[in-house]
Amino acid sequence: MSHENLWAPWRMAYLRELDRKADELRGSDSPAGSFLTVYWEHPDQDQANHVLHRDEYGMILLNRYPYANGHLMVALGDARPTLHDYDPPQRSAFWQLIEKATALMQHTLQPQGINMGINQGAAAGAGVPEHLHAHLVPRWHGDTNFITVVGEVRVIPESLNVMAEEYRRVALKLFA
Repeated sequence: MSHENLWAPWRMAYLRELDRKADELRGSDSPAGSFLTVYWEHPDQDQANHVLHRDEYGMILLNRYPYANGHLMVALGDARPTLHDYDPPQRSAFWQLIEKATALMQHTLQPQGINMGINQGAAAGAGVPEHLHAHLVPRWHGDTNFITVVGEVRVIPESLNVMAEEYRRVALKLFA
């Protein structure tokens, strides 16, 4: 059996970072260990953290470990684990950011569809269960194939830095 290798060296860094963050969180009862909280508290690092837009309530950012090219996340700055832990004005601000992220994705990538989702709680698949966030994944007909199922890999055709710059260019026009 011969096969080709699809190198994804970033994946090991991701796995090590998960272990490191899990170790840190074990020693803390606070949601402050969430990378989303860290990003929120350091707007001076927005470019490095791929934060594309922020307002007084929250932020839109590029997912560092995307399901598909251009995968966005939306989070409020205030870390809470469930949607109903936020008051109605905060929930409204969250949905407004999701609407902005949808417009940003639509104008930047022109996808044929968008998957939007919130995984509330670890049992629902939340990777950061202490900080509720939404995912927006752009979709095109035929964008997935056997490699995801058989090879258990995703092919991401654009670098995060290039994708972030494309999104920022459009965000400047949309949110000015």
